[in-house]
Amino acid sequence: MSSGDGLPISGDFSDGIVDVEDFVSANEGEEPVSYERFRQIFELVQSGNQAFRQGRFEEAINCYSKAIVMKPGDSIILSNRCAAYIRLSQFLKKRPPSTSEDSPLYGLDPTTHAELALKDAEKVLSLRSNSVKSYILQADALFLLENYELAHKTVISGLQLDPLSDHLQSLLLILDKTCKGLLGPGGRIKPERTDDFDCTLCLKLLYEPVTTPCGHSFCRSCLFQSMDRSNKCPLCRTVLFITPRTCATSVTLNNIIQKNFPEEFSERKSENDNLVKLGIDLMPLFVMDAVLPCQKMALNIFEPRYRLMVRRIMEGNHRMGMVTLDSTTGHIAEFACEVEITECEPLPDGRFYIEVEGRRRFRILQSWDQDGYRVAEVDWVQDVHPQEGTAERIDLQELTNNAAGFARMWLARAKEAAQQDHRRLAELVNVEAMMPSADNPERFSFWLTTLTRRRPSERLDLLRLKDTKERIGRGLIYLRQEEQGCRLQ
Repeated sequence: MSSGDGLPISGDFSDGIVDVEDFVSANEGEEPVSYERFRQIFELVQSGNQAFRQGRFEEAINCYSKAIVMKPGDSIILSNRCAAYIRLSQFLKKRPPSTSEDSPLYGLDPTTHAELALKDAEKVLSLRSNSVKSYILQADALFLLENYELAHKTVISGLQLDPLSDHLQSLLLILDKTCKGLLGPGGRIKPERTDDFDCTLCLKLLYEPVTTPCGHSFCRSCLFQSMDRSNKCPLCRTVLFITPRTCATSVTLNNIIQKNFPEEFSERKSENDNLVKLGIDLMPLFVMDAVLPCQKMALNIFEPRYRLMVRRIMEGNHRMGMVTLDSTTGHIAEFACEVEITECEPLPDGRFYIEVEGRRRFRILQSWDQDGYRVAEVDWVQDVHPQEGTAERIDLQELTNNAAGFARMWLARAKEAAQQDHRRLAELVNVEAMMPSADNPERFSFWLTTLTRRRPSERLDLLRLKDTKERIGRGLIYLRQEEQGCRLQ
């Protein structure tokens, strides 16, 4: 390879090293060498220098490498070889693609030669830290590797040693121009925004990135949404034995993204928050059954859409709406109940075992699909209560107190009758533990109706009902009917 191959001998930043040095001292370095060895080293260096000046950098590198084998750690030979590596890397970077097609250069890579140059430059700098040439070599190698932050620091250190160095001053201007717009807070160089920081599933900036054992990175939510349908890596199809519980977010990658792309990261965070924190009047819906306030229920979540929903709920307020289909219309019912997930156990096969407790009623104003499951805008529903101090209010409170006393006696008799049925006994104990205070008649009325098993249509009617007194009356009727049924049996 010669200058006739299109090598730019001048006019580039690497002209900081105009020429290489001659090997003139037999005793230079750590240990003296014999005259015969010195002569061999001298001839190799001279041959390398001649090749360098003629633009035959591969030949020069071979000569310098042989000389270094004979005299390791010599700063002049290392410096010359570093300069040859830099020139060769620069030439390969500037070689046009058309020339490479006509005359390919096998095994030659500009980045590899720049890395080799950097290794030599670091050794030279450790041997000759008071020489500005050492800083020029290291800065040029770092520039070729596009490590602009360290190149900038090296140039500044070199200018402190020789403020009049034309090459370092020129390189500083080039660095400032190259890095314009890439400097972050505190003067740090920000990585270029490329698709390397994108999730290959959603094609957006990685958010809460997870790196799989096969080495691919995805947004945490995107990866596990994909794994709801297949336990293989979405890219290479490697079988993955990971779960949301065992797979942690890549802290280093997340910090890099958050530090260098703060605006886009903030947008992604806001987008994710809108999915997991819907607001007080928006509710994800689990379409299955009607649930009453104060009612407990255990569920196995196996459908991919609901597994995604549960993951998002557990990142938010742990609440969702339980709704049934209205048998009269065939669509989801207008009234439903908010439930809180009190227990959530991810299972090895990707399912969730959850336990929920009914909290508040709501009416669905409108609903829509979001990633496969329903989300609704809701209006919270309460009973119409009598005014404090009125006769109606006093009568309601008296009814509630009497119903509470009757419920306690009913529970005592039911538990005694269920001594042989351990499952039923456990249900009664759990229901008794959730008994609310009689000072809250509306909540107590719902609890009263959960003591007996009701059909979905009956529970839906209770959700629609806004009269606390009537609901307590129905609850007492249910208890007496069940008690009579037990006696008949």
